[in-house]
Amino acid sequence: MAAAGAARGGAAGATSPAVAELCRNPPETFLEASKLLLTYADNILRNPNDEKYRSIRIGNTAFSTRLLPVRGAVECLFEMGFEEGETHLIFPKKASVEQLQKIRDLIAIERSSRLDGSNKSHKEELSQQSAASTQLPTTQSSNPNGLTPHARNSHGQPSNPASAPMVIADSVILQVLRSNMQHVLVYENLALQEKALACIPVQELKRRSQEKLSRARKLDKGTNISDEDFLLLELLHWFKEEFFQWVNDILCSKCGGHTKSRGEALFPNDDELKWGANRVEDHYCDACQFSNRFPRYNNPEKLLETRRGRCGEWANCFTLCCRALGFEARYVWDYTDHVWTEVYSPSQQRWLHCDACEDVCDKPLLYEIGWGKKLCYVIAFSKDEVVDVTWRYSCKHEEVISRRTEIKEEVLRETINGLNKQRQISVSENRRKELLQRIIVELVEFISPKTPKPGELGGRISGSVAWRVARGEMGLERKETMFIPSENEKISKQLHLCYNIVKDCYVRVSNNNQSISGWENGVWKMESMFRKVETDWNMIKLFAPIMIFLVPLKLFWKQN
Repeated sequence: MAAAGAARGGAAGATSPAVAELCRNPPETFLEASKLLLTYADNILRNPNDEKYRSIRIGNTAFSTRLLPVRGAVECLFEMGFEEGETHLIFPKKASVEQLQKIRDLIAIERSSRLDGSNKSHKEELSQQSAASTQLPTTQSSNPNGLTPHARNSHGQPSNPASAPMVIADSVILQVLRSNMQHVLVYENLALQEKALACIPVQELKRRSQEKLSRARKLDKGTNISDEDFLLLELLHWFKEEFFQWVNDILCSKCGGHTKSRGEALFPNDDELKWGANRVEDHYCDACQFSNRFPRYNNPEKLLETRRGRCGEWANCFTLCCRALGFEARYVWDYTDHVWTEVYSPSQQRWLHCDACEDVCDKPLLYEIGWGKKLCYVIAFSKDEVVDVTWRYSCKHEEVISRRTEIKEEVLRETINGLNKQRQISVSENRRKELLQRIIVELVEFISPKTPKPGELGGRISGSVAWRVARGEMGLERKETMFIPSENEKISKQLHLCYNIVKDCYVRVSNNNQSISGWENGVWKMESMFRKVETDWNMIKLFAPIMIFLVPLKLFWKQN
């Protein structure tokens, strides 16, 4: 019975990429997510005409905490037939109930198999095999020439269906190590760096960084922050605001209308394969019934031309730009489906987290604390080394350790050490000593988990004043604001103040509609408060495709 259940799970993966991806989660994660997915599906099947069961609010606590962070879970909903709306996932009336039933049954079979303990004997067998041999799997990467942003991009098929979950998981991480270690060498191509430099307004970025550095040094004369650190911040901001574009659904190349991804992959043509696009999305236009191709290019040279994509394309191209400007940079891969960059700061003698998608720097706890991600493996790749940097991005080390079940720790450690030894054969003795010293500093950092304050998004609460100012964590020469009632306000015994988050201004209604520009100019005291403008989410459609919000920790107004 156990073997039959495992075989059914293998068959499920073969007919549904989303269910196969869902099956790769740790057992407890799979069981919790699959239970909720089955609830959503069964509600529709039992009540097909009840509208309330055909939509899922994206902000719903159960959805955002139990499905959204789980690999393959949302993809399962899309395969069932759900479509993405502005605030909800919708199961439209035109959607196929038979397709929903099909995906629902695949999940139910796998869930039943696991609850019956059908995989227990196979996991024990695999554990024994792994202990007996630490040889790398021979499964070929589906993307030998480029980055592997997530496990879903691997199509290696194990020979034994019963042992599929563990074999696939192990081979994915080891494939990532090998393929990414090779790919980061692309960033060292001098001709490619020249192409990147031609796209970057270097002199303008240097001018902006010098201005901000000058202001910061007035506040903190003893700062050890260099102009390179400030140039990095300007590069981040320019890349997000002026250079690269986030893609959800592309515009139709035929009529210019909006399209929707059909969740299906198209076969890449020769030109797409040439630029590393092993996956091509199908975006369909309902207006003109035209199928649009969206190749997920993996070659940073091509990305300098297209200037669009999702986190994989963003991190890939931004890391190249960093190397082109002379920064030592790492490409960072997160097993839970995100990628970003790290840049070494000689003045601060440490690696700085840089996420071009978010325009944030040195906020390593952003993902675990701010996004609620359940991290397990975070690995950094550069021309010189591979480093397991998971511990920089977590303040919940014990929880992370409990989730690191996809590969034996000694196998991961020995594989990384072997890759580094091979890569550093031609490195000079002085450079090898420098790398060793940096690793020692990193290990000391990793030993002690960070302890963010409640509500903190992961930015540092220590560090020089100049560095915190540069990253927008403190106001430049900001004064405390106190509202003193006017004579009219005293007579009416009313002080009426409104804040417009879109226009970023206050209106003092009770004092002849006096306008005060800038939210920070109307507060008495604040801590870790910033105004964030997102141009990628297409949330406010009435005037412009932007989303603006405040992220508070402490905020005070004061009336005298």
